[in-house]
Amino acid sequence: MAQRKKSGKPSAPVEFRSQALAEALERQDIAAVALALRHGNTVVPLVKPGPRDTPLDGGEVWTYRDPSTGDVALLLFSDAANKPANLPPAVGLQSPAWLRSFLTRYESTITTVFLDIAGPHPMQAPPGELLRALEA
Repeated sequence: MAQRKKSGKPSAPVEFRSQALAEALERQDIAAVALALRHGNTVVPLVKPGPRDTPLDGGEVWTYRDPSTGDVALLLFSDAANKPANLPPAVGLQSPAWLRSFLTRYESTITTVFLDIAGPHPMQAPPGELLRALEA
């Protein structure tokens, strides 16, 4: 069940977090980020959430398309709390296998992947670079 913040707004469950990814981003350690992505789940914004009781079972992932260039970005988060409020409210928790499959399928469409885009420790990488890290 979602915990409540003082604002009265529900927050994401504690499980919607990757401590290893958060720590790697804080250190801006690319090798540690790759390791965290290979071995842990990642939070993604969803246009349409999957089944409530099984957060790893689906949902439609939201991507950002720049209206002026058409470039597409995938946004990944170490913690659901780091997702900006102006993005769709739903989040999903995705496995390393899902991330590998998604990036493989859309590598030619996605121009960049942002990790914790709004902070506290943002990082970005091309999808091919993340794929190589996931396959290492």
